[in-house]
Amino acid sequence: MEYAIKVEGLTKRFGEFVAVNDISFSIPKGSIFALLGPNGSGKTTTIKIICGVLRATKGYVEVLGNDVSKYPEQVKQNIGYVSQKFSLYEDLTVEENIEFYGAIYDLSKDEIEEKKAKLLKFFGFEGREKSLVGTLSGGMKQKLAFACATLHNPQILILDEPTAGVDPISRKEYWEMIRVFSQSGVTVLVTSHYMDEAERCDYVAFMFNGILKEVDTPANVKTKYSSHSIEDVFMKVFSQ
Repeated sequence: MEYAIKVEGLTKRFGEFVAVNDISFSIPKGSIFALLGPNGSGKTTTIKIICGVLRATKGYVEVLGNDVSKYPEQVKQNIGYVSQKFSLYEDLTVEENIEFYGAIYDLSKDEIEEKKAKLLKFFGFEGREKSLVGTLSGGMKQKLAFACATLHNPQILILDEPTAGVDPISRKEYWEMIRVFSQSGVTVLVTSHYMDEAERCDYVAFMFNGILKEVDTPANVKTKYSSHSIEDVFMKVFSQ
């Protein structure tokens, strides 16, 4: 099996505080991998290390065969990232945001125009190209952030609680788009507080106080904990 991401013995300390404590896991290429846990469990810190934004205190992280500590810029070029806090420009229009991020990714004008047309259609922005982003709903803003993260055709998408505060219909549509990218071969690492979203993933991992508690398929963890849902597993894991 080929792995897009390998994490071995990863530890991150901030002074005396241990945010991530000796965790290991691997994510197969083309799969959807959910990192689950309450606030403060170390999920976002782990993601930032994988993206090459933070340096690990100890351990090894490999992304598409590259050691993140040695080749962070090469790793970043192959990752599309959507943060839990909306990060685009609300005083620009939908298409202006796409054009701006296309320039950041060093795409040519022709490439930007081609990608923009496809993304506007795929993400449902046709007819709203000139709308200021600040006027969009929370769900539409997150879809635009998703669209901008895919402009450079990344092999990995990292989504940090992308549907937090988004209405149920938009969440459903968002996950349909995630599945489309996964089926095209893109690897997706997502954090979420919604256990129904975890049911849609190929693998789930549970973190608590910087420690990785379980890593397996949704079906396997439900069998292990004699549960009918990931939500029930979640409650049992974190009550231990």
